This record gives sequence, structure tokens and C-alpha cells, in this order.
Amino acid sequence: MDQHIDIDWTSCKAHGLCAELLPDHITLDEWGYPQLDGTPVPARTVKRARRAAADCPALALKLRPS
Repeated sequence: MDQHIDIDWTSCKAHGLCAELLPDHITLDEWGYPQLDGTPVPARTVKRARRAAADCPALALKLRPS
């Protein structure tokens, strides 16, 4: 089952850690807020995506099944 990344925009504080942990899926805009590529997270990357969600200082990153 594919997983997708979601961001809770009301919680996000633009720390940028998610882009450091998942550079293949997340880049930062000019203000430091994440921009998602919209593609499913491949199975080989799910563990890193879970870590990114758990390590987000604002807990704004979530993984959801497609």
C-alpha cells in the first residue's frame, strides 16, 4: 500500500527538518516552508518518512495511506 506525506499547515513552523530527512520528496520554499512533490513514498523510503514525521519539532508531518 502506498503512503503519502501530509502537512498540517496550522502546525508547521518552517523548521526545515523534513526537507533534510526526505530531500527526494520535500523541498523548502523561500520562507522555509515545505513543498511536497506529491508522489507516493516508496516502500524503501517509508522508514525514513516515519522518522521525519516523528522528528518534526511541530509534529506537522504525517504519513497517510493512499
